[in-house]
Amino acid sequence: MQAVILVGGFGTRLRPLTLTVPKQMLPIAGPSMLERVVAHLGAYGVDRAVLALGYQPDAFTDAYPEGRCRGVELVYAVEPEPLDTGGAVGFAARIAGIDDTFIVVNGDVLTDLDVAELVGEHRRYGAEGTIHLTPVDDPSRYGVVPIDADGRVEAFVEKPPADEAPTNWINAGTYVLEPSVIERIEPGRRVSIEREVFPAMVADRTLFAVPRAGWWLDAGTPSAFLAAVRAHLDGTRAADPPVADGAIVAPDAHVETSWIGPGVDVGAGASIVGSAVLAGSRIGAGAKIADSIIGPGAVIGAGAVLSQLTVIGQDAVVEPGAVLVDARLPEVP
Repeated sequence: MQAVILVGGFGTRLRPLTLTVPKQMLPIAGPSMLERVVAHLGAYGVDRAVLALGYQPDAFTDAYPEGRCRGVELVYAVEPEPLDTGGAVGFAARIAGIDDTFIVVNGDVLTDLDVAELVGEHRRYGAEGTIHLTPVDDPSRYGVVPIDADGRVEAFVEKPPADEAPTNWINAGTYVLEPSVIERIEPGRRVSIEREVFPAMVADRTLFAVPRAGWWLDAGTPSAFLAAVRAHLDGTRAADPPVADGAIVAPDAHVETSWIGPGVDVGAGASIVGSAVLAGSRIGAGAKIADSIIGPGAVIGAGAVLSQLTVIGQDAVVEPGAVLVDARLPEVP
């Protein structure tokens, strides 16, 4: 089984972290987001994954120069220009010569979905495409996907008012597709799979869906990124050590529900709660960090206070005693 993993986006919601590295290469309590996605696919029989690359492709090729990740063969498909989700799928599938049933996943979605079951349902339906749906509390924030009694997708309804939503099940970003879908995607232009390809398949009655609840995160925002980190620390997902090898944490520092990356130095009396501190950062004595992300190589001055989803970029410096609330450093548009 082959998969196309969409990893070409700019990661704007996670800036300034993503000014220097694609979001899928950010560590989720150790392994990168991409490694966790690939490992999940590999557990269900995917042995070849095509990375649909656009933004900073060298970060991926440099990380996996032998073209393998977690036992899965990698194929690199670098877009010459942004092609949107459908265009990226078509471009990557053609580069890799995909000519059989294949899986597509968004590279920033972490889930415990039984991918083998999704493939099995796709084949049972005799579908051209089958998508995973997940439930949400507030459907007005998403595009919802009503289906009929046979599992056939009836429509895509974008961000309906909560009291008018026909369902609370949304497109969860994992698809099983037949190679005929590739032919629906015109080469060389921007094509949205959600707004163009899938609606055409709905019109042809060839698109089905499998609603499955379970653990699911679009990890592309600071709050969701931290939720993913916490899930891999508290046992919700496979547990990882909260302090990586090579990190130094002062004996009187307080670290709670946080991941401390390799080479980090946490000073005396510092407090880090519900946060992620990436490789090589330095946390000054008495600094207090809560629900925030500290980028690689950043320096947090002594006594500084960071809270409420503050995000510090790579090698940035927070002055001693500074107070940052829901801040971005460096500032981003």
